[in-house]
Amino acid sequence: MSVKENLMKARGSLVFLVGLTIAFGTVFMLEQWKPAAVVEVSAPKVELVKDSVVANQQSRSLTEKELEYAKVAWQYFENNTDPATGLVNSVDQYPASTLWDTSSYLLGLISAHRLDIVDAGEFQSRMDKALDTLAGLPLFDDRLPNKSYSTTNAAMVTYDNSVTDRGIGWSAIDMGRVLVPFHVLAWHYPEFTPKVRQVLNSWDLAAIVKDSQMVGAAVDETDSTIYLQEGRLGYEEYAAKSLALTGMDLSFALDYEAYLQYVKVNDVNVGTDLRTPDKFDALNMVVSEPYVLDGLEFGWDRYSKSLAYAVYRAQEARFEETGILTAVSEDNIDEAPYFVYNTVYAAGKAWNAVTEDGTDASEFRSVSTKAVFGLHVLYNTPYTSKLMKFIEENHDADKGWYSGIYEASGETNKAITANTNGIILEALHYVQYGPMLRLSRQATVATIDD
Repeated sequence: MSVKENLMKARGSLVFLVGLTIAFGTVFMLEQWKPAAVVEVSAPKVELVKDSVVANQQSRSLTEKELEYAKVAWQYFENNTDPATGLVNSVDQYPASTLWDTSSYLLGLISAHRLDIVDAGEFQSRMDKALDTLAGLPLFDDRLPNKSYSTTNAAMVTYDNSVTDRGIGWSAIDMGRVLVPFHVLAWHYPEFTPKVRQVLNSWDLAAIVKDSQMVGAAVDETDSTIYLQEGRLGYEEYAAKSLALTGMDLSFALDYEAYLQYVKVNDVNVGTDLRTPDKFDALNMVVSEPYVLDGLEFGWDRYSKSLAYAVYRAQEARFEETGILTAVSEDNIDEAPYFVYNTVYAAGKAWNAVTEDGTDASEFRSVSTKAVFGLHVLYNTPYTSKLMKFIEENHDADKGWYSGIYEASGETNKAITANTNGIILEALHYVQYGPMLRLSRQATVATIDD
């Protein structure tokens, strides 16, 4: 085939990539842009930290032990992929998934392929099947993906996995996350660009954005659709980055300083959100996950790097003061209430552990396995090495990594999920290749089996 023919064949992918390149430039310029404050309380500026707070080593191949860690994580997806739809269960053997969990699968699949755990043929067939299913999903209000789907037949379901023709709404945060693997595919696997475009063409992405902020949808008691601003500090900016790469205006959602306030947690200034639950009907939880994902996938910007370090440092400081190993995030747990936000700070309280509706769940405070992996590859400190030593056996080789270890009892939280195992694969990918979407190959990595 001639050079001209090859260029014509690749034309569609090249056009898509040019659009993404322009969008990347938009995001980078937004780091320098200072929108006017729109809240009555004057928000402080992000306290920028020096580069020395992050490890600055070159990417390297995984050690034998690290590769085994990755293979254990991939086993979860081997066990939980439905062959009919190509979707993966969000929790071991539970046949439902959200777009967030689907994203963890797709990024885990990309990571496993790059780490030579999944061969080219399996990678192609798995990605094709998942993208085909995503392109054909029934949509909430015929606009955007529902918050949850059955993995067996891709029907819209409620959170208790009951089929619903109406749907229960959409999540803008989940939409932002699923665009991350789509962007990775566009940059690194342009052969999938037509299928990615097919998925996005079936979704009304413009419905996610209003006044440069992210909008989610829900169903009220009268069965009417209601629209709500979605996202708090950390999650909001993380999800907005990938949405902005499509060319949409998310400038306000990307402004870290619009609703920023600092609170002292173990003598560390931790950034939290001024939009408190008593006024805005949503918890402003500070957890590791959005900052870990931002580092693993985007390589941080100068603001998220500083806010992320404060979240990490507060956890290290708690250990230094109490001797309690601390690595907190949101996690499924293996008993009721089944999902808990273990936080650095939430609803006016440090080290608050709560359910989604704010109910106290302190007895389930845990060391989060995925948080440990993420924090260690990003920081590589003596403290993160202690954390890795603590959780290195917290898995079943035939099922995957457990979600964590309960702080009070020291017992294993035996919930096994797509999100935990997908993020672990992302973390191990980071060791060898650096951030998923950073244009430079320079990376900050750690030695996991110190």
